[in-house]
This record gives sequence, structure tokens and C-alpha cells, in this order.
Amino acid sequence: MTPLNRRTFVAAAAGAAAAAVAMNPHTAFAVDREGTDQGGDDFADADKGFIAALTPGVVKNAKGQVVWDNDAYGFLKGDAPRTADKSLWRQSQLVSKQGLYKVTDRVYQVRGLDLSNMTIIEGDTGIVVIDPLISAETAAAALKLFREHRGKKKVTGLIYTHPHVDHFGGCRGVLPDGAGDVPILAPEGFMEHAVSENVYAGTAMQRRSGYMYGALLPKSPAGQIGCGLGQSVSVGSIGLIPPTKDITKTGQVETVDGVRFEFQMTPGTEAAAEMNFVLPELRAVCMAENATHTMHNIITLRGAQVRDARQWAHYLNESVVLFDGRVDVAFASHHWPTWGGETIVELLEQQRDLYAYMHDQTLRMINKGMTGREIAEEIELPPALAGVWANRGYYGSLSHNVKGIYQRYMGWFDGNPAHLWEHPPVEEAKRYVKAMGGRTATVAKARAFARDGDPRFAVTLLNHVVFADPGHKAAKSELAKLYVKLGQASENAVWRNFYLMGAQELREGVQTSPTTVASTDMLMALSVDQLIDSVAIRVNGPKAWDLKLRMDWSLPALGKIWHLTLQSGVLTYRSDAKKDPEAGVTLTMTKPQLLAMLGGKGLGDIKVEGDAKLLAELLGVVDKPDPNFAIVTP
Repeated sequence: MTPLNRRTFVAAAAGAAAAAVAMNPHTAFAVDREGTDQGGDDFADADKGFIAALTPGVVKNAKGQVVWDNDAYGFLKGDAPRTADKSLWRQSQLVSKQGLYKVTDRVYQVRGLDLSNMTIIEGDTGIVVIDPLISAETAAAALKLFREHRGKKKVTGLIYTHPHVDHFGGCRGVLPDGAGDVPILAPEGFMEHAVSENVYAGTAMQRRSGYMYGALLPKSPAGQIGCGLGQSVSVGSIGLIPPTKDITKTGQVETVDGVRFEFQMTPGTEAAAEMNFVLPELRAVCMAENATHTMHNIITLRGAQVRDARQWAHYLNESVVLFDGRVDVAFASHHWPTWGGETIVELLEQQRDLYAYMHDQTLRMINKGMTGREIAEEIELPPALAGVWANRGYYGSLSHNVKGIYQRYMGWFDGNPAHLWEHPPVEEAKRYVKAMGGRTATVAKARAFARDGDPRFAVTLLNHVVFADPGHKAAKSELAKLYVKLGQASENAVWRNFYLMGAQELREGVQTSPTTVASTDMLMALSVDQLIDSVAIRVNGPKAWDLKLRMDWSLPALGKIWHLTLQSGVLTYRSDAKKDPEAGVTLTMTKPQLLAMLGGKGLGDIKVEGDAKLLAELLGVVDKPDPNFAIVTP
């Protein structure tokens, strides 16, 4: 259920699974295989060019552990059950299609072996790989499938379209020995954004990612049925081989293994550094993740910096100008391709107008004095946009996207001073429950709201009881049931997953999330500055108030010395080539030794000059992040 406005829930009684479709205005138009696809039949397009599937559709690591199982989604065959939104079920059927597909002459895709697609372009002597999935294991399986049907061709080029892990993490499955003499192309700023997003708030983002993708939910009609962008995320080995060539400007042309690539830079769209490219001789364009078959996220539920919907629309408009009349097929890093010049332009224009409309209307309402929550209730897409399958809110939602746009311009504060100094969740919950007449009375009122068709307020009341009294079994049970109903009625896959994961936490307690990004490759890709920053953000300020120390970290291979100062609970640093005469200790080391030290393996062979106890004092006030913190319970 991706709400468009305040009328979303009018037909829904929270306890009635049969009301799931009525809860969702998005299912008001036909949802069938022959129905309302604009610009062609999505099911036919998703099947077009099929060569072969990986059989079985399961990928394991070297230890025999399953890192990807597309066969687990076999239940998606047939009509939507009462436990799933029909529109989302249709999308999940489409993205669950798995195998090797021919896109056009010399262009192939492996789809359904991870969250994203891996595209392979045949060059003069080998193959150029685009976006090698999340895990080395799934990327290797995809490459093996291609080679079984197109010959054992060597990898002669690698391209990352943008710095999200599902577009580079599997690089070691494609180039297990590193780049060597293979060119690796990426947009300017790729490395900075590839590592920074996964470091500073990485622990919290990864924890929430587990809920967003439904990592611990059973794959079933009542559980996880996908995430709108793909089915799920693989849990194999993540790597990062740095690019060897930056793409810096629109119009830049690079030839890789005889294939000519012409690039369009699109920074600030779906990623801070992103690019599309056209293959002029093959009349094909890669839209990266800027134009897919879903409304995308302006802000993701896992957390991220807010994206720029205005820029996104601007670059899609530029894409129309750059590619109109030059291409016969558009493919992307997710979903299935779009064929036909007019149909491609139609898709780009519809997605352009989608992001422009939500941006412009949000700003119009902001300037009328409306808050993000009010705008999310009021805004509706025009029928010409809302009725397009590719604009549906399977991954992003109109509701949380406009709140993201509000956040980008206005921040967290809505201007009401009552919201300047609110109590934290537990203390607020205790006061609400007291004001409602106690826990039993609050639960009873929540049940009444649910019976009257207002599950949104019912879960608000029950959430207060759970935070006021985490041991209240009746409140947790009622809240879990409502989360299941809301999730199963949702057209938005990540809303569904969050609701169902919330219900799971209430029923089974906090569980360990399997998702992680902090691989050796990722850590080695961090600059020393970023590594020190990663320590600084974990300093327990109050614990370090009375500490004052100075130390040098010398890395001769990099020709620099980092001068660290801890005082007033803050770790700061600068770097140059000279020693600090006031440093209490100097540690001379390599970058791997630095990583080992920060990973808790001690000083080892690091050369120490001065008082080594200062390092212990510093690390003694550095908190260890909690990768498995509670989300729907205190």
C-alpha cells in the first residue's frame, strides 16, 4: 500500500485480509498480462531474447552456502493471492524472470541472479561487462552462464554505472585477479561515494537494509515476494576494484575492445555519481538506474542522502534530446529492456514528468505552508502519469518521496514550535499511554480504530504501548497483526518488507541481519582520511571529555604523516610530511597494518616510537557499533 492521499484506507478494515485490494487505490485499473501496458506488453518484453536460465537458479559460495536462490520465488506463478497486492504481484512476476537474454546485436543481459542486472557487450576480442552484481559468486555464475552459450570470451573491459554496491560488488567474480590491463570505467567521484555511503552511517544503513529488503522473511505468498527493483539481495562476497578511467563529462567518448561508448553524466540523480551511455553503432542506450520500470527513491527507507528530483528530471529531459532517433533499444541496470524509438522516448518522458511533478508540486505546497506529512496526504499524480506501469510505486513511493523532497529543502523541522522539543520515543510513549487511560485502555482504543477502518492510527496507539511497556504481549500481538495486514496490502515492496519485518521483530525478537558491505576490498578502498573519520564518529564524547592526547600515524608508502589530536571529546587530524614534535607516540605502518590495528588485532609489527598506551587510551573511548539494533521495539 503506497498511499497517494488521505483516501487510501477508506475501504479497509485492518483485520480483513480480503480488503487488501480495497486498501490500495493503485489497483483500481486492470492488473493482468494483457491489460494496460503502455508502449507494449511488459511480459513479452521481459521474455524477449531469452536464451537460457541457470538451472537450478541457485548460487552457492565455496563453503556450499546459498548466497542466491531465485527458485525460491517459484510460487509467483499464477494469480495474486489474498496476501499480496495484485500490482506488486505482477511486478514480482516480471522481475523474477531469470536467465541469459539477448538485448540486441552484441548486447546481452543476465537477469534474475541478483538484485540488479549484469550486461555483457561483445567486443572485438572479448567482452565488456557492465555492473557486475553484488557478489562475486552471483557475478561468476552469470558470467559462466553467458560463456556456456556465447563462448569462453575473456573480459576486456568493466564499467560501473554508479557507486551503489549492487553495481560493483561482484567485480571479483568477473576479474578475480584484479584489473591488470583491463580498463575499468566509472563516473567521476565513484570511489568517494562508493565507500563513504557504506562507512559513516554504514552500520545503521545496513541494519535498515535488512528490513527494506525483507532479508529474514520467508519467500512466500504471505512473506517476501520481492523488492520492486529486483527480487532480493545476494549475500556473497563483496569486492571493489578501483576504476582505472574516470568519465568526467557528457559527450565523452571511449572505445573499449572496439566498442564505442558515448557517455551522459547524470550526477545527483539516482546516485551522487552516475552516468548513462549510448552505443552509437549498436543503436542501444544504457539508462543505468535513471529510468527503470518503477518509481524510484528520492530518499530510501534504509537511509541515504536525499536525491535531487529536479536534477533527475533535468537529466532525463537531456536524455531525450541526446538519444531520440539514435537508439532502438534502452536497457538498464534493473528490470527488462524497452524496444522501439518512440516507446523509449515515451518511457523517458513519463519518468521525467514523474520526478518533475513530485518535485514541483511538493515545492508549490511547501510555499503554501504545508508540511511534509500534509503534502504526502494531499498530493496525487495526474492520471496520465499514475496509470503508467513504470511509474508505479513498487520501490519508491509518492508518500515517502515527497517527504524526502521536503527534507531536502526544509530539514526535519516543520515550523511548529510544539515539535522543537519533543520527548524521545519511550518517554513520549509513556505519557501518551497515561493520557489515554493506561495500557489496557490504549490497546482497546487501538482495536476500535482498527475495526473502524483506521489501521494507521491503531498502529500509532499500539506502538506507544509497546514503547511504554515492551513486555505487553497483547499490544505486541495486535501490532504485529496489523503490520502484517498493512504489509500484505502494500503495492510498494519495501513498505511491505518493512511492515512484515516489523511484525517478525515483535513476534520473535531482534534477529541478526545477514546483510553486510564492509569487505576487505571496501576497507582497502578507504583513504586514510576516511579511516580516521570512521574512528572519529565512534568516539564516545562524554567518556573522552577529560582525555587529551596527540599522536602521529606515519605511512611511508603514502609519503605522509597524519597528526591526530583527541581533546574535548573530539578526534581531529591533519596531514603533511613532517613529524609532530609534541606527539606522544608515532606509529609507522602500512595501510594493511593500519586496517588490522583498527580491526582489533593489536600493534603487530607496527613500529612504535613513544608511549604505546596512548593508542589504548584512544581506542578505549571508541564505541563498537551495534549492527543488530532493535527497530520497532525500544
